[in-house]
Amino acid sequence: MLHLFAAAFPEAPSTALFNWQGTPLIIGSCLFVLFIASRTIKYPHVGARMPLPFSKSLFNNISVAGFLASMSFGHVLGFVLTLALANTGVK
Repeated sequence: MLHLFAAAFPEAPSTALFNWQGTPLIIGSCLFVLFIASRTIKYPHVGARMPLPFSKSLFNNISVAGFLASMSFGHVLGFVLTLALANTGVK
């Protein structure tokens, strides 16, 4: 199996594998999804609450499960937006 992997990639890629250009986009999409989800989840207060000082006023005191789901979807959305912008040449 290792020989097949070595044959597929005979040399290391010449481009950087990570850069910080997409980071603000992912952070922004995570906060946007958290803001929207805290107001659209049917029962946002069921379960343990997030121990954040600003979560009560800004994010409707969302539960830990809602927070984790929002962050997960925000990362997926930010990743897709970053790839879309990279493919169009914007980033």
